[in-house]
Formats: sequence, structure tokens, C-alpha cells
Amino acid sequence: MKKTILCLMLFLLAGISYASAQSKAEIKFDKTTHDFGTFSEEKPIVSCTFTFTNVGNAPLVIHQAIASCGCTVPEYTQEPVLPGKTGTVKVTYNGTGRYPGHFRKSITLRTNAETEMLRLYIEGDMEEKK
Repeated sequence: MKKTILCLMLFLLAGISYASAQSKAEIKFDKTTHDFGTFSEEKPIVSCTFTFTNVGNAPLVIHQAIASCGCTVPEYTQEPVLPGKTGTVKVTYNGTGRYPGHFRKSITLRTNAETEMLRLYIEGDMEEKK
């Protein structure tokens, strides 16, 4: 019985060691929120770019980027980002046909990183045409 418990403990220890030794990607953004400030309804389309770095030790892949509404379109680096390298997420807000005023939208990213899901935010104030 003692040998069985000892063997199970050794397998458990080996499994934990193996799991902790696995390399993982890790994503780090320069910022996670962008404020467009105030812009006119006459030019309702604004864009910004979020830059990220893979600070892990495995290639980083963004599987999906989903905006909280159809007025916001994310475009992201499609190929794997190697450790130490950077990638981008470009977000375009189109206020055409929207009511003027303050807005705040989110973009949810799904990745293969240690932190599998994270959110980016954009906000701003669209002024009425004069």
C-alpha cells in the first residue's frame, strides 16, 4: 500500500513539474483604453491602434476579436507573434447614423495566452453637426 501511494505521489509530482515547464504566450498591451475625445458628426469615422507585445516564451495567436456592437470594427495581427515581438489591434468606430453624445465600446479578444480573454475599450464624444 505504501509503495502504491509513493508511486502515485511521484507521478503527481512529475505531472506538476511537466505542466509548469510548459511554455506559454503572454500578451501585454501598451494601453487598454483609448479616448477619441470630441469629434464632429460631420466626420463620424475614427480609428486607433492598440499595440501589444508577446512577453511570454511561446508564439502568441489572437483567435478572435469581437466588438460590442456593429459600429465598431477590430482588425488584428493574423499571424502568430513570436516571443518579444509586437502586433496590433486596429479599431475603427463609425458613428454614421448614431446619436451624438458620449459612447464607450468594448472589444473582447480571445488568445492562446496565459490570460485567454481580455477587453480593450474605446470611448469618445461625437458632437452634433453645426
